[in-house]
Amino acid sequence: MMPLAQQQELLANQPASVGAMLLTRVQESGPKEAYRYHDAGRWISLNWNETKDAVYEVAAGLLSLGLKTEDRVAIASGTRIEWILADIGIMTAGGATTTVYPTTQHEDVAFILGNSESKIVFAEDDFQVAKVVDHLDELSVTRIIQLTGKADHELVLTWSEFRELGRTHLAEHPNSVDAAIAATGPDTLATLIYTSGTTGRPKGVRLAQEAWTYLGTSIEAYDIISPDDLQYLWLPLSHVFGKALIAIQLKIGFTTAVDGSVEKIVDNLAEIKPTFMAGAPRIFEKVRAKVMTGAQQGVKGKIFDWAFSVGYKTIPGRLEGNEPAGLLGLQYAVADKLVFSKLKERMGGNIRFFVSGSAALSREVQEWFYAAGLLILEGYGLTETSAATFVNNPRATRFGTVGPAVPGTEAKIAADGEILVKGPGVMRGYHDNDEATAEVLTADGWFSTGDIGEFDDHDYLRITDRKKDLIKTSGGKYVAPQKVEAAVKAASPYVSQVLVHGEGRKYVCALMTLDPEAITGWAQQHGHDTSDYTALTQSAAVRELMDSGVSQANRKLERWETIKRFEILAHELSVDAGEVTPSLKIRRKAVETKYSDVLNSLYDAD
Repeated sequence: MMPLAQQQELLANQPASVGAMLLTRVQESGPKEAYRYHDAGRWISLNWNETKDAVYEVAAGLLSLGLKTEDRVAIASGTRIEWILADIGIMTAGGATTTVYPTTQHEDVAFILGNSESKIVFAEDDFQVAKVVDHLDELSVTRIIQLTGKADHELVLTWSEFRELGRTHLAEHPNSVDAAIAATGPDTLATLIYTSGTTGRPKGVRLAQEAWTYLGTSIEAYDIISPDDLQYLWLPLSHVFGKALIAIQLKIGFTTAVDGSVEKIVDNLAEIKPTFMAGAPRIFEKVRAKVMTGAQQGVKGKIFDWAFSVGYKTIPGRLEGNEPAGLLGLQYAVADKLVFSKLKERMGGNIRFFVSGSAALSREVQEWFYAAGLLILEGYGLTETSAATFVNNPRATRFGTVGPAVPGTEAKIAADGEILVKGPGVMRGYHDNDEATAEVLTADGWFSTGDIGEFDDHDYLRITDRKKDLIKTSGGKYVAPQKVEAAVKAASPYVSQVLVHGEGRKYVCALMTLDPEAITGWAQQHGHDTSDYTALTQSAAVRELMDSGVSQANRKLERWETIKRFEILAHELSVDAGEVTPSLKIRRKAVETKYSDVLNSLYDAD
């Protein structure tokens, strides 16, 4: 662990801006590999010198288009190297990145671009360009840069045309980007991220340059990632979690392999062999479900179960820093050779740890991975706090917590249990929305997270639920839905989503969806018809399987928290249907409204 005095020195001397942070990184790591990315089926590498050249071309191109300090530039694209270069280039030029999910619908894209007053847009392809062009009359957009494909509108430049524009501007004004960096300070607006929210219009979170330079510096001071690490980055960069990783890399200088193809995550892990990867809990739940459902038959299943029974016994000692010894040590070595080593190899063989964020991670999932020798560090933060506000330490991990506050951040618990945060990573406010800002941000900088939590005796934070999500039954009992939902998903590898319902009701009921791959695999193993997926989800056999999982979950809950009845939906909740946010959080009110008849039917028999 880095000494406190060294941490304080780092924080006191953090870079003034993202552009300044880039220059320091290039000076320290110029020829070292910065990024690798897929192009035409092969991995291409960029070192830090080449990264600076590309970023300068982007920044100069923007300046040539008339970009002024704090002008907003939107990026509507999936995760790719161009996203990263555009983002760093925007901030280096003194502009502010407006992030837009590629799944965002036309109407919301128009709102975000209009509310942010974005003047330039980086759009991934024809589809993303069309979302902008269809609303040009309502917007301040003067140019669109298309990252892939050919331009077919008068306002559109291709990525290569735009880069050439930047090179020309640099040739004519060689000091223009350096001047922009010098004119950009800690308080300069750097990013507008619109919260996906669970109700109403999204709010634009204003994050200054200091938010990103502080974040990178604080994680460096926390000393959990080194310049020698290799990150695999697939997270959506429109989300604050992905965006944070860009800043952290700039400060620390590790290498990142970039590929936003979610369906290739496991294959890429095996190919890239990273030392760490960040993800949302659903990714780890899916990996666990796939492994568990693929190892349930015959001798293979018995060996698998035995290996994990041994692995679980080693957890307390290993968390204290003690490797298993004696008979348990021999058993664990055999379990590792027969089962765990194969799982670790599938993950690339070099993983030091995974990082989970953006939603609550089930302790059962975390312990399952750790039993196999794979550590998941859970962290916590919000868009309004630049993501990485609390992070567990791999040298002293405490399961069931999100770790201590990162260096330089203060936190406390309000009288009603709400978590309050203060520090350089906290937003400057919501864009053009003083009323909403005043509701969550005090004059002296304390931000109300909306989450309920408590600190343990090591100052590690435990999140118990969302303040607004707490359910109060008609009997006056409070139920934390996240706790109940996590118990169900931990009990059954076939469940993908759960929504617990019970506000003002006598008891708690639930809606759940199934993981198509996992439940289809189970059905095939047990001789059930899989030709009609909808019919399969509603079959008596699947109902019995889910009933067993719910019963197992209920045994770990208080009486008033237990699920009395449930319904299985015939399909997963989706972003396109407005049922989940782009970061895969369930929009509770939207789902409860849409399925009100189903929920009411669960209580009709009373």
